[in-house]
Amino acid sequence: MTSLRLVFMGTPDFAVPSLAALIEAGHSVACVYSQPPRPAGRGQQVQKSPVHRFAEERGIPVRTPKSLRNAEAQAEFAALDADAAVVAAYGLILPQPVLDAPRLGCVNVHGSLLPRWRGAAPIQRSILAGDAETGITIMRMDVGLDTGAMLSKESLAITPATTASSLHDDLAALGARMIAPALAGLAAGTLVAVPQPEEGVTYAAKLTREDGRLDWTREAAFVERQVRALTPWPGCWFDVEGERGTERIKVLAAELVDDASGAPGTLLDDRLTVACADGAVRLTRVQRPGKAPVDGAAFLRGFALPVGGPVSGSVGASCNAGN
Repeated sequence: MTSLRLVFMGTPDFAVPSLAALIEAGHSVACVYSQPPRPAGRGQQVQKSPVHRFAEERGIPVRTPKSLRNAEAQAEFAALDADAAVVAAYGLILPQPVLDAPRLGCVNVHGSLLPRWRGAAPIQRSILAGDAETGITIMRMDVGLDTGAMLSKESLAITPATTASSLHDDLAALGARMIAPALAGLAAGTLVAVPQPEEGVTYAAKLTREDGRLDWTREAAFVERQVRALTPWPGCWFDVEGERGTERIKVLAAELVDDASGAPGTLLDDRLTVACADGAVRLTRVQRPGKAPVDGAAFLRGFALPVGGPVSGSVGASCNAGN
């Protein structure tokens, strides 16, 4: 395999395996670009991104520009004289001068089977939608939102046990396995980029905290997928009226319950089974503000809700997570 001079552009944990794979393959990573350090965690201390830390540990220079749209940043990028740039969940738009600078262009590791789920949250959206599979697409980037021609694709099954965390890790590992062979084929001219089909385009809109609101008027299957898709971020929740007023209860795990039904939002038993529009879900792991996570039965022992009554004070709030 020919050693290439690369720039790597990525920020979160998802991108680290791809960077590691490129180093292991013998490529020269001239520079890493990552999002600037930001406050994080309970203490809101400024922290470098996972990619930033990984690169520094290996002695690779790191740049963290807030934008690549100014001429100075673009000139600095071009001066690296890279054969190619590899991009994985970087978080900044690459303007045309940046896309044109590397000899072989900019190559993206994207966490879906394009053209399905272009955009910011393909992992979560694929689970929410009930897709049977997803995967990784390696594509040559253009100025559009994940619209570039495809170099390679590989799929992964989405099962009833798939969570956002497990799918994230599986896709990150798959992308790491695919990126070096894709670069080798691109450099050798043996891998031809194929334009994305015009049919089947969907967009994975960025997630917000409101996407995690559980809506009991949805089907139980959707609510259960919502918990798997949106844990840990942005997290799923419902509001309940207690002695100290309204409390926001986090739902960390849930399961479908067969042969259970009732008016949406009704508590059906002492194990925190809640009726939905079609069927019911059991909330198997929940957390009150400032408390440790507990199972549904333990939650009800400490937060009395009558079986047959409503679980939350505002049943039927809208939820746009499935769009």
